[in-house]
This record gives sequence, structure tokens and C-alpha cells, in this order.
Amino acid sequence: MFERDRRRYSPSPTCVKTDDGHASWNLHVRGAGARERPRRLVAMGSTPIAAPPDEGPGRRRPGDVVAIREIWDGRVWYARPAVVVKDEPNLTMLHVPPGVTCMEPVDDLGRPLRIPTDDWRLTDARRGTTSMLSFAFPDTPYAVILGYDEDGLREYYINLESPLTPSPPGYDTIEHLLDVTIPADRSSWSWKDEDELEEAVTKGLFTEEDAAWFRYWGERAVEHVLLREPPFDEDWSGWRPDPAWDEPRLPEDWDLVPV
Repeated sequence: MFERDRRRYSPSPTCVKTDDGHASWNLHVRGAGARERPRRLVAMGSTPIAAPPDEGPGRRRPGDVVAIREIWDGRVWYARPAVVVKDEPNLTMLHVPPGVTCMEPVDDLGRPLRIPTDDWRLTDARRGTTSMLSFAFPDTPYAVILGYDEDGLREYYINLESPLTPSPPGYDTIEHLLDVTIPADRSSWSWKDEDELEEAVTKGLFTEEDAAWFRYWGERAVEHVLLREPPFDEDWSGWRPDPAWDEPRLPEDWDLVPV
């Protein structure tokens, strides 16, 4: 059974493991006209650490097509098709080719949205010309995305987000709006979209504490890349997708959000 859950929440800095082996973040749940109150949501925006084998989707295989979905208020905010490169307990690698069709949020006039609003609809959108290879880690609120163009590796892009959660169509996450860019030679780094995070805090979508926590993890992610900690001790500049992989399309159930 599936439905749309109209809750608004933002993760706090606290993550604990529950008796059933899941990661649980203390979240601030906001409802219309309600006062902010802390509440624990198990495995919402985090990766199961030791889920029983008969619960949830199993490990994906290289070449499997999945949906990477950004969730907000219990609804799909953004969805892009991807190909699984690796799905292991300590690392999930996904490839998003250039030019694939995604679903992006727009307002009533059809204008693309960057920050969640009270309501939105999704429409088809073609990705640009950059090929993406993403690295996500359990219980880690960021993904490192390597961007490639026709000349090879172009940049390291750090996307601040909740840890990936396996879902029937693929993987779900919550976008934290703040990002970091690092050139291919790893000579420097800079924040990106600080204005969007500031606007989201002003609108009450995230708290000041959330924003500080996102920055903390952004700096940790920078260290991960610049200090060449695994897997970034390897040379990924020559990576290319398997030519046997077909161009991915969103699975049929990409828009279904489980209760």
C-alpha cells in the first residue's frame, strides 16, 4: 500500500542504532500550525545496517537499473535513472549517463524549482552532457559525485544529503541543498548553493542547527577527497561505464512511496 505522507522534517546531528539494526536519526517533524517537536523516525533517510534478509530489497547487481529519488514531505521531489556499478555493505556506486530523462519539480507555471514549496508537480527533464559516477557510504550524509565530460574527469562534486535508503525502485535520500565543488586536480574547494540553504532556513525547511551540521559534514567530505582516503586513493580519471549497459530509464514504480 502506498500513499503520500505530508510531513515536513529535517535531520538533527544525532544518529543512533536501534535494536533491529537500523540507523535512526532524531528528526524535527513539523506539521501545519504545529510546534516543532523532536521525534525519532527509524531508517528514514538512513541505510539499514543489518536488515533481516526477508525485509526490503536485496543487494543490487552491476548493470541493474534503479531510480535515485529525492524525497520531501513523503513525496518524490526529484527522480533520476541510474545504473548500479557496485552495491556492497560499505559502498554504493551508481552511474547516471548524460542525456537521460529525469523527473524534476516545477511550479504551476512550469518553472523549475530548486527549493521545496507547499506544492509542486513533476515533469520530464533531460540531463546535461556530464556523465556522473557517485559514491555513497552507509550512515554518511553526503555523496561524492565524479563528473566526466568528453575530455575525462572534470570535477568532484559533494552532494550533502541523507544516507541512501534502499527502496523498491532503487535508492532514496533527502537533499540538504548545500554542495561542494572540487576541481579534478584537487587543488582547492568551494561551497556551492549557500544561498539556497540560507533561503531554506529562512522558510523554516531546515534549522540553523541543521545548516551547521550540513557544513560540518561538507568539510568532512572535503577531507575525504583531498586526503585521498579510500576509495579516492585510486585513480578514477579513466573510469568508463560498461559499454554493454543500456541507457537507463526510470522504473515503472519510481513514483510510489511506501507507507
